[in-house]
Amino acid sequence: QVQLVESGGGLVQAGGSLRLSCAASGSFSSISAMGWYRQAPGKQREWVASIDGRTRYADSVKGRFTISRDNAKNTVYLEMNNLKPEDTAVYYCNAEAVLSGLQRLYWGQGTQVTISS
Repeated sequence: QVQLVESGGGLVQAGGSLRLSCAASGSFSSISAMGWYRQAPGKQREWVASIDGRTRYADSVKGRFTISRDNAKNTVYLEMNNLKPEDTAVYYCNAEAVLSGLQRLYWGQGTQVTISS
């Protein structure tokens, strides 16, 4: 199995910063893409950013969020700056991992990010 564990969420004021981490563990042979999604109360889960050798961002976070990855640690990060109340959500990481020859998408359990105005 593949386990993804997020950390780094919390409560910050608008304009502040947070850094999320997501560490992958398990008996996978490789991980290709990793990414972050978020889900606000009453809304659908939305894509935030992804990294697979190049980085991509949703327009709503471009210029404020930075995704990075430490392949040696199988960890993906999301540096979030100039946070806004509308960034409040549960943030989930995912990873495309190869396990027993099959590539599948795995998800973490989520970490709460709350931005106060």
